[in-house]
Amino acid sequence: MTDAPAPLAPSELAKFSRALPFWLSLALVPLAWIGAAYGGWALVLVPIATWYLFTLLDAALGLNTENADLSAGEPDLFWYRLITTIWVPVQFVLLASLLWYVPQAEHLNTLERVGVFFGVGVITGTVGINYSHELMHQKNKTERWLADILLAMVLYSHFRSEHLLVHHRYVATPRDPVTARYNEGFHRFYPRVLRECWLSAFRAEKAMLARREMPWYARGNPFWRYWALQLGFLVLAFVLGGWSGVGLFLVQAGVAIWQLELVNYIEHYGLTRKHLGGGKYEHVQPRHSWNAAHKASNWLLINLQRHSDHHYKPDRRFPVLQNYGPQDAPQLPYGYPLMTMVAMMPPLWRRVMNPRVRQWRATYYPEITDWQPYRTASNPEPH
Repeated sequence: MTDAPAPLAPSELAKFSRALPFWLSLALVPLAWIGAAYGGWALVLVPIATWYLFTLLDAALGLNTENADLSAGEPDLFWYRLITTIWVPVQFVLLASLLWYVPQAEHLNTLERVGVFFGVGVITGTVGINYSHELMHQKNKTERWLADILLAMVLYSHFRSEHLLVHHRYVATPRDPVTARYNEGFHRFYPRVLRECWLSAFRAEKAMLARREMPWYARGNPFWRYWALQLGFLVLAFVLGGWSGVGLFLVQAGVAIWQLELVNYIEHYGLTRKHLGGGKYEHVQPRHSWNAAHKASNWLLINLQRHSDHHYKPDRRFPVLQNYGPQDAPQLPYGYPLMTMVAMMPPLWRRVMNPRVRQWRATYYPEITDWQPYRTASNPEPH
């Protein structure tokens, strides 16, 4: 008589099938090449797929409120981690190949060439910067280097320093440039963060070096790496496409940055941690970030919309980020693709979001009657 066989562990195929929806971003790559090959009507494929198709999928598929098992180890997450790792060479090949092809493509006029790289910027911003965000939060140097490479492709390398050293520390306070103030339209927010985030990132790195009694220009300042990588990509753009290639590279970088800051704008709009006095704020809680459980857009954005848990537990990899219901975190009415489009229309944005911010204040901080100091001062008086 033989012993009964032990229960089989989940097969790699089963693990891959669970992770597969998060690989949808790869489908955007051929759409960019179709746009370059045909021009004209094909140039809208990437924006339509990224913004409109995923909005429709969100409406059709609804919400995903299930939470992954927090005990999942690195082997269990292999197929999830792989997508963020392989995206780096995929994006590099996409960018480099189009920088070589488009400037010499005789069937494309100047406007169409710009249109191709507008679509590329939607990809490098929506996917590339988002994946760099996941990678920069990891402890191993390889993933952090991959994050730096992705950010250098869009000339926004300082985002890593700003995000890790400033945003996570000061989120939902007036000391965080990225937290959009109540009633602050995106068109005012955007130029402000472009200016303030670079400065805050540099000052944070400079302060870290000063605590080690080192000057800002020490080799340990990551800005040297940022500048070298960005210069390297600008040189590559020139080698592949001449000055036209450099211009097109700048177009995609600008679009990617715009996409990133649109997302930053909606993630914490109008939310504020309570000031406790003496320059101190309450600890970050899930209620200090807008949450969105929309299934399809979370596939595209690797659960970035579970932002409440990301700020509450920043060391969690994206597959195990937890969802919070309305009782624990404020909820966006739609997924990021639609919300970013709404953010570009400030009157509509205020109509949709301001009542939700006021309800959030009444729910969590009924004792605070004057919110003006949280918009205009670094350290408002405690209430």
